[in-house]
Amino acid sequence: MRPFIKRALQKVEEVDSQKHHDFILAASREIDRLETALDSLIRGILVCDTSHKLILANKAARRFLSIISYEQARESVWSVIPEELIAEFLAQTLLSEDKAEEREFDVELNGKMRLLSVSVMPLVRERQVSGSLILVDDITERKAREAKMRRMENLASLTTLAAGVAHEIKNPLGSLSIHVQLIQKTLDANRGKDAYFSQIDRYLKVINEEVERLNAIVVDFLFAVRPMNAELLKGNVNDLIKDTIEFISFELKAAGIDVIINLSDNLPSVNFDAGLIKMVLINLFRNAAAAMSEGGKLTITTKETEGEALITIADTGAGISEDNISKIFDPFFTTKDDGTGLGLTLVFKIIKEHQGDISVVSREGEGSVFTISLPVPQIDRPLLTYEAPPLSETAVPAGGIQ
Repeated sequence: MRPFIKRALQKVEEVDSQKHHDFILAASREIDRLETALDSLIRGILVCDTSHKLILANKAARRFLSIISYEQARESVWSVIPEELIAEFLAQTLLSEDKAEEREFDVELNGKMRLLSVSVMPLVRERQVSGSLILVDDITERKAREAKMRRMENLASLTTLAAGVAHEIKNPLGSLSIHVQLIQKTLDANRGKDAYFSQIDRYLKVINEEVERLNAIVVDFLFAVRPMNAELLKGNVNDLIKDTIEFISFELKAAGIDVIINLSDNLPSVNFDAGLIKMVLINLFRNAAAAMSEGGKLTITTKETEGEALITIADTGAGISEDNISKIFDPFFTTKDDGTGLGLTLVFKIIKEHQGDISVVSREGEGSVFTISLPVPQIDRPLLTYEAPPLSETAVPAGGIQ
């Protein structure tokens, strides 16, 4: 209890009505200040009594958990939360008088998928449990940063290893290729003299194909780990998208894929390497086509938002599982039988070379959406204006006492 209120209660019988009024007014202001402080926190806070009835939910908690309204101390906390998984988790944890730390849940907020961390702990007062405290944090950006750091560390750790290993592999591959060609020339010179020559020739073709495939893997691997010399030139990425779609249109049409293009007429110019970004687009387009084995729709959209040019590539394919979505940019991770697992690693590295970002939202059976953001040069960004709001004498709580 606040010291001021405690002292006032001790003397409540001794004061007149005016002082009663002053005390209630001061206590109200004190409560307003505390509630304003709670509503100003970016962390969601919910307080429950010993019967698990919701007493207080600050503004962040109401936003994260989509709580529209509640009757103070009359409704169980899980009954006012529309998200079933979180409500079930809270009911199970609180009824079992257990505690939990940083349980993660995917929720949809304002049309976007967010990752929430929910913790439950006892509310202790004078060594007695007086209720429960529930903490809710939006950890979407934190997890994304951790994933990016892990990917960059993986790429960095491969760099030293790559030069030596790739060199050691590429040399014998070159030697194999040369000797296969020599054998084939010898066979051609003596063709018809031995019935076994044609059979040996078939085997050599298989060996040659495998040598070429291994060589392509080594080239991709070296490209993934070596520093890039991106030649960034200012231009309109819409033009590159149109050229790339035209380049790959035959493949997409043959796969039964309809291409929908929504390119912004007002997209600002950005600095990019046309060859590298074209490589990114082709990789993403082909991945989308592979995910739509029975045909589907590929939608490419561009727009500007907050000083960035966004390229969105959405498909109606098989989607990516929750277990795999955090790994898709990792080197050598692939779900394809003939994949090297380096395609999206190259995509990630190229976008980082452009000081940009790439993210993915996907659900199994519903398709995937890749979003590339490229920074707009500072000189091309519109100036923002700000008009300070008038100062008020009294702070007004964001949510009021429920």
